[in-house]
Amino acid sequence: MSLRVVAGCCSNFPSSPLLLPLNPSKHLSQPPPPSLGFRSKFNVPSATNHHSSSKRRRFSTNLISAAAFSTSQSQTQNQPQRTEEEEEEPITLTYLEVRRRDGQTHRLLLNARLSSSSLICCILIKFTKQGNSWLWTVDGLNILVDPILVGNLDFGIPWLYNASKKFLKNFRLDDLPEQLDCLLITQSLDDHCHVNTLKPLSQRFPHLPVIATPNATPILTPLFTNVTYLEPSQSSEVEGENGGKVNIVATAGPVLGPPWQRPENGYIITSRQSQLALYYEPHCVYNQSFLQKYQADIIITPVIKQLLPGFTLVSGQEDAVHLAKLLQAKYIVPMKNGDLDSKGMLSSIISAEGTVESFKELLRRELPDARVLEPKPGVPLEIFRSSSAP
Repeated sequence: MSLRVVAGCCSNFPSSPLLLPLNPSKHLSQPPPPSLGFRSKFNVPSATNHHSSSKRRRFSTNLISAAAFSTSQSQTQNQPQRTEEEEEEPITLTYLEVRRRDGQTHRLLLNARLSSSSLICCILIKFTKQGNSWLWTVDGLNILVDPILVGNLDFGIPWLYNASKKFLKNFRLDDLPEQLDCLLITQSLDDHCHVNTLKPLSQRFPHLPVIATPNATPILTPLFTNVTYLEPSQSSEVEGENGGKVNIVATAGPVLGPPWQRPENGYIITSRQSQLALYYEPHCVYNQSFLQKYQADIIITPVIKQLLPGFTLVSGQEDAVHLAKLLQAKYIVPMKNGDLDSKGMLSSIISAEGTVESFKELLRRELPDARVLEPKPGVPLEIFRSSSAP
C-alpha cells in the first residue's frame, strides 16, 4: 500500500522516497524498524561504504548525480564482537545517494529488508508544507486541500488584512500534479476557500471531484460541476484513476459566524487498503464526543494558539494534546495558520500563545510515545509502515 501526503506545494526535489534521519553505519546494527516510522531529507558527508556487501549503480539527471546501492549489515572494525545471544538478523538497506552540484551529498532510503522475513518499508504519507495548503497522495490518489496558491489572501478587504506567500513564492498551478483526484475544502472563508485560486483551478480541472463544507456552497457551485457537500458525520468514498480508494468522514470544526450557523469541517481520511487514518482540522476545534469513536495514526493540527482581543481565533497547546490523546495519535504534524507575510490592521492585533517546544513538553507528559514531526516548506516528510512479506 502507498499513502503519500504533500502539504502545500510540490517540492522541486526528485519524487524519490526521502530518508529516515539516521547514520547507516550506526543503525545497520539496530533492531528492525517499528511498525510505523518517518523519513525526512538530511545531509551526510560524502559517502564511504564501510560494509562488506554493496551493489552500486550510477546515473544522472539534469540537476544531480546519484548512485543507487544496497548495503547489508556486517561487523566493522569499530563494532564490538557480538555473542550468540546478541546476534541480530542482517538487515539490507537500499539507498539513493544524491550528490548535488553544490557538492552536498544526500542519502535517501528506498527500503529496508530482513534477509529471512523480507521486512519492507512502505511509504504511507508524505507532507510538504506551504501555508494553509496541502497536497496529499493517498493510495495513489492526489488530494488537494484548502489551496492558497494564486495571488494574495485578503478576505476581500485588503486594507484590513493582506497577506502573500512567505515560501515557494514562484509556485504556479502548473506545478501541481497533472492528475488531481479530489479537492478537499474545510472552511468557507477565504483562508481555506480561496477564490483567487479556485477560479483558475476550476478552469484547469473543470470536472475535479470536490468534497467540502456546505457553508462553501455559494463559492464552489458556480465553479465546479462535481461537488459533494458533507455535514459532520457524513462520509464519501473517493476512487482514483489507479483504483486506489479512501474514505473521507466529515467532523465538526469551528463555528465562524452566528451561533446558529453550522460548523465548518474537519476530516478523517482512511486508506481502504491499509486502514491508516489521518485527521485534519485547521483550527484545533473539535467535537470530543464525536471523535471518541475514531482513531487516527496521524493528526495535522495547529499547536500554537492565535488570539484576537477577547477571542481565540485558532486553538492549540493543551487542546492539541487532548486531541492527540483522544485519537490515540502516533504522529502529530504541527501546522501554522496564516504562515504568510501579512500586513493590515487585523494582522497587527493577532497574538500568539505557546510554541512548538512548549507543546512538545505538554505532549511528553500526556502521550510520551507520540512523535512530533515538523514539516519544512517545500521539503517532503514521509510516514511509512514496515510489513513482512511472505
